[in-house]
Amino acid sequence: MAHQEPGGWWRSAVVYQVYVRSFADSDGDGVGDLAGIRSRLPYLRDLGVDALWITPFYMSPMVDGGYDVADHRQVDPMFGTLDDFDAMIAEAHRDDIKIIIDLVPNHTSSAHPWFQEALRDSGKRDRYIFRHGKGEHGAEPPNDWESIFGGPAWTRVPDGRWYLHLFDPEQPDLNWENPEVRAEFEDVLRFWLDRGVDGFRVDVAHGLVKADGLPDVGYSSLTGRNQRQSRLLERVTLPYFDQDGVHEVYRAWRPILDSYPGDRMAVGEAWASTPQRLARYVGPDELHQVFNFDFLDGSWSADSFRKVVDTALIEAATVGAPTTWVLSNHDKPRHVTRYGDGGTGLRRARAAALLMLALPGVAYLYQGEELGLPEVLDIPDELRQDPAFRRTGESRDGCRVPIPWSGDRPPYAFGPTGCAESWLPVPATWASLSVAAQTGDPGSTLELYRAALALRRQHEALGLGELEWLEAEPGVLAFRRTDGTDAGLTCVVNFGSAPVDIRRYGRPLLASELFDGTALPVDTAAWLNAPSAG
Repeated sequence: MAHQEPGGWWRSAVVYQVYVRSFADSDGDGVGDLAGIRSRLPYLRDLGVDALWITPFYMSPMVDGGYDVADHRQVDPMFGTLDDFDAMIAEAHRDDIKIIIDLVPNHTSSAHPWFQEALRDSGKRDRYIFRHGKGEHGAEPPNDWESIFGGPAWTRVPDGRWYLHLFDPEQPDLNWENPEVRAEFEDVLRFWLDRGVDGFRVDVAHGLVKADGLPDVGYSSLTGRNQRQSRLLERVTLPYFDQDGVHEVYRAWRPILDSYPGDRMAVGEAWASTPQRLARYVGPDELHQVFNFDFLDGSWSADSFRKVVDTALIEAATVGAPTTWVLSNHDKPRHVTRYGDGGTGLRRARAAALLMLALPGVAYLYQGEELGLPEVLDIPDELRQDPAFRRTGESRDGCRVPIPWSGDRPPYAFGPTGCAESWLPVPATWASLSVAAQTGDPGSTLELYRAALALRRQHEALGLGELEWLEAEPGVLAFRRTDGTDAGLTCVVNFGSAPVDIRRYGRPLLASELFDGTALPVDTAAWLNAPSAG
């Protein structure tokens, strides 16, 4: 594996996120599965990724795409069996691909045996957060907290009590003040570590611990126009997110990870009001990484990306952790569309990929971005499955459409030959975006990613090396990557409005668009052999 160092394969890895339902269907039911992932491991090996992050495949009613877990130790039959998981991870390891799996500790499914027991027996409710309501006869929710998916974060049960759910009502929040909950998840960690997983992506890592007394947010006094509490997180510490007590949980998990061979790791999906608070999740006694969502949210400008990169590197350095970079995931619109859609969006997405892969740290790719897939905006309402759509009108389904493999009609070999359906419809316009259509085409996005990942493996300066900003015209970013042993590699990105002469930076090795090697076009990035530092 490229750029490996003792105690830290995860410091410079390229991690590919597999959204299980939409990657590859082995049995023709229209839903991706573990055997499907296994069948496509040669593709991922040849793409050049170091690890896979696999979204939840546990037993689940699938209200929220598997993030509503009913049994953390069983594979849902929709995705296969534990034997399928064992076979997949064994084959991935033979290909030198690490496996990171999702862990969902903030909540369970309402179908989880613990919650079903709590509904039957009020004396068994301390694993969750049940409270009396306010107002006459307790008819009003206990406080003003809102669900991330819209509406109140509380639902009343027949005996009059209310339970907390920061997401869907079928995803009740666990009570992390209960030692039984903490012990359960420590055992779940060991269960999957014993099966060979190399790491965990911790879902809602900032949400486990709630403020004492569950106080109101009172957000109407904080902002007049913001209609959603969750949007305040970037400015204030909410009583249900990023509470100081959450760090005790990860300090208990770290010794478990460290007790296994092979440098097991954990990366947190964490949101905080400041970069400084976010950095607190990472360190030698807590998580190994957290996602840098500021990079994903950056606007298409040199100033925006320069600020995000500088801030991320500074904060990561304070805790001795690698920085993570991500452009898309299963919760956000694909960056081709965010950057303008159509030809403009694709050019910018290709340039952003070279920028990301040239930065020090860990790059997380979302399945299909290597094909240049756009967001699907015209899914019929009756086919959408995101629970947030029912409550807010906002939907994440557009980035979760199955990826195209081959053929000239949907679903493009997503499943076995002859299967004409997939759980979400695939656009009829995607034939030219399939893996088969792009393979061997030197101008395709897939071949750009393959070439970039191959160069990243060859150049030791990438991943673990240092970053030095270079002088550049307004609207242009230029930086050199070096590990101190050679001149390294230079990356130049033109965010401006006119081509830029880049001959002074070196000889082009790879560019996101074809050009003459002299004038870098608008919305284009290039990697160059850097001239000698002397």
